[in-house]
Amino acid sequence: MIELPEWLYSSEQGRELDRRAAGIPGYEEGHLMRLAGIAGFRSLQALWPGTRSLAVCCGPGNNGGDGFVVAALAATSSWQVYLMGFGEPKTADAKRAHRYALASGASVVPFHPDVLSGVEVVVDAILGTGFKRPLEGLILEGIRAINASGKPVLSLDVPSGLNSDTGEAAKDAVGATATISFICLNPGIVTGSGPDRCGRVLFDSLQVPETVFSGMQPVAARISAGRVAGMLQMLPRRHHKGDAGHLLVVGGALGMSGAVCLAGEAALRVGAGLVSVATRAEHAAYLNAGCPELMVNGIESGSDLSALLQRATAVVVGPGLGLESWGRDLLSRVLEIELPLVVDADGLNLLSEQPTTAANWILTPHPGEAARLLDGSTREVQRDRLGAVRRIQERYGGVCTLKGAGTLIATPNGSLSICNRGNPGMASAGMGDLLAGVIGSLLAQGLDLGEAAKCGTWLHSAAADLAAADGERGMMARDLLPSLRRLVDNPAAADE
Repeated sequence: MIELPEWLYSSEQGRELDRRAAGIPGYEEGHLMRLAGIAGFRSLQALWPGTRSLAVCCGPGNNGGDGFVVAALAATSSWQVYLMGFGEPKTADAKRAHRYALASGASVVPFHPDVLSGVEVVVDAILGTGFKRPLEGLILEGIRAINASGKPVLSLDVPSGLNSDTGEAAKDAVGATATISFICLNPGIVTGSGPDRCGRVLFDSLQVPETVFSGMQPVAARISAGRVAGMLQMLPRRHHKGDAGHLLVVGGALGMSGAVCLAGEAALRVGAGLVSVATRAEHAAYLNAGCPELMVNGIESGSDLSALLQRATAVVVGPGLGLESWGRDLLSRVLEIELPLVVDADGLNLLSEQPTTAANWILTPHPGEAARLLDGSTREVQRDRLGAVRRIQERYGGVCTLKGAGTLIATPNGSLSICNRGNPGMASAGMGDLLAGVIGSLLAQGLDLGEAAKCGTWLHSAAADLAAADGERGMMARDLLPSLRRLVDNPAAADE
């Protein structure tokens, strides 16, 4: 196994890559399937050393063929292997692998849940990337039994019941302990329900040469520590606070002052030289007491923003803004400017009421806000997150960052990026405010819209992973601040 690849491809592209590879001398007649089976078996040995009993659940396609090879290798290594078929093999390669498994001594048994209870590990090779229709019949029964068994599960390609292109999972999709993907990585593995269903994600290129990818445009790019380090290197090593950017954070209606405080402090931790906050006058004194480095200004109306906007190099609007007349007035004034801009939280909710287009902003919706921007439902957004982020970017312009498991960034040139960092502990108050401040800080320091969105999203998620060393449950937004400071100077620290 190697590090997850940077470029992501659709399931259709994956099938084309298989076809191309099969035309290379040495890769014909099921050789790719054999390599996949070898990689799958090695993964079992590495993940669960000492295992000697295995149930392999195989579907009728090439995913099942990979499973047959795993079963054969385990059986010839003196494991007790129970092979359960969910349909007769249909392809030539799968039929060949099936004969190999039978000759190896694997025990072929009808599917029954009791078989699963008697083994140490289960291999899911039922559907793979071919899943598109509802789960039903014996396959549905089998997947439910796998999930109910309580046994560790290794899925080959993708967990059965997960759409590898969108990340949408059927209600009863396999919940794998680990998933190993071959040749290319699909976007559905790292966004939507993918991270939850896949468990630990492994990858093996099967030694396929890079030439098979020639002329094929990836559907998305995975944001890596190396890419982030490259973007941060473009920031000048300045020595004067006035040269390191001046971010203005606008928001904090009555009772919501914490949102702008979090955004402002995150901006400072990521390197903004100056951060001003425009909020309700009632909040000014105690916000300064909590974080004296912030320059807090009490604002009564949008017209009061003029002087602050003239000094700013970038603006964040929306954290705690509220939906009343005060917030609406401030948003209207901010939208008149041409400065780089992050629109978050209530700024997005107000924007959805009166849609407009701009080239100078980054929109940062969570799925509920995205649904309002698209006049749809959260379910529709989550069903196809890649399509949703593209539609928002096309409708509103600028850059869109769709938050959630596997945050997505769509840019005006049509490129799509995915951040596969982060964890469930981030589902707590203030995390979005923190992200808005991080991205705004990078804008103020000179990164362009796309760079700031990608880099800021990765820093935020990687910081949450470092903070999770003390536990995911109970993580608060402020817990990320020390890690943000560490990562902005050394992104590689995320993997130390």
